[in-house]
Amino acid sequence: MSCYFAQSDGVHDQSGVSGGTMKTTAHKTPWCGAVRGFVLRAVIQKDKKDHTAAGFPSGFCFFKRDFWKLRVGSLAGHDCGLASKRSFSLTPAGIVNAAPSSVQPYLRLMRLDKPIGTWLLYLPCTWSIGLAADPGCLPDLRMLALFGTGALLMRGAGCTINDMWDKDFDKKVSRTAMRPIAAGQISRFQALVFLGGQLSLALGVLLCLNYYSIALGAASLSLVVTYPLMKRITYWPQLVLGLTFNWGALLGWSAVMGSCEWSICLPLYFSGIMWTLIYDTIYAHQDKDDDIKLGVKSTALKFQEQTKPWLSAFSVAMLSGLVLAGANADQTLPYYAAVSTVAVHLAHQIYSLEFNKPDDCWKKFASNRNLGLLLFLGIVVGNLWKKRDDSQYEAPLNSIPT
Repeated sequence: MSCYFAQSDGVHDQSGVSGGTMKTTAHKTPWCGAVRGFVLRAVIQKDKKDHTAAGFPSGFCFFKRDFWKLRVGSLAGHDCGLASKRSFSLTPAGIVNAAPSSVQPYLRLMRLDKPIGTWLLYLPCTWSIGLAADPGCLPDLRMLALFGTGALLMRGAGCTINDMWDKDFDKKVSRTAMRPIAAGQISRFQALVFLGGQLSLALGVLLCLNYYSIALGAASLSLVVTYPLMKRITYWPQLVLGLTFNWGALLGWSAVMGSCEWSICLPLYFSGIMWTLIYDTIYAHQDKDDDIKLGVKSTALKFQEQTKPWLSAFSVAMLSGLVLAGANADQTLPYYAAVSTVAVHLAHQIYSLEFNKPDDCWKKFASNRNLGLLLFLGIVVGNLWKKRDDSQYEAPLNSIPT
């Protein structure tokens, strides 16, 4: 057996050898077959001796019977070279799980394994950048990349702040009890240092923008810091989240154009806030029983059985804002087709929502990523549909001396 486990990568499940699994990297050698035969004979002897370890050589006695069965099944059914390899997946959760164990708590603290929040923060930025593109042109890819990076960092910073505020609450809620700070994997001081690192990197992204956008972006920091406290004060924390999460609807336009065009940016920002009230009210229904016990407030508790009428009203307001923003931006048919599809998506979400079933609430909440992507696609195609106004380029060209 030592010839097999000598190739172990030394990574064990937290439950230990007796209850968990041992992650190993086996190497094919000429004597693997002999090892397998030896193991099988040893187990047979073990069973014959009333489950004692008398039939095992020195060094094997610490293995439990369940572990033996697990290893023998693996060795008997597969070649030694294929036994128990460390799995890897390109999914966000798989990437986090493959990271060094000392790094994993920090990645989970910034919710890198659950990217839906990053998408919901990023998508209003893409709408604004898309609307700001020149007629007949694609959105600025550099800006999309910068804002994607910024969304990842700022969502991580927001989650870190939230978990620092909510450590005591999170311990008492089953869904959040294993968050790194609540579980004691990261101290508040370590989280504070990590937060400083995230904000420093986010500042580096912000400094790539124009001065107007730098000032506008910095103004959102107060919302990021205070949002986690709102659930202690008001039944409308989702409204404050909407103000925070949709700041990119203002910032994206100013980053491209140099300043905000308020006739477009404000209706778009308003639509984003209404959208957040929809999806985060749905999300809040998952935790309403725990929230009642802890004295935490939310729109889910405020609306209760009247949730669907409220969500319907928010949907009408969101769609109205999108239509107004599109009209002021001279958008075309593909944009309004996308807005119509968004309306159908919202109607289906609300009509089929079972807000007393947490699994269904999560499913509806997560579907909003597709809704946001659909609207972005409509903006891009609608902008390409426009006729490019070449006259704006002719004047500068004519002024060039020949």
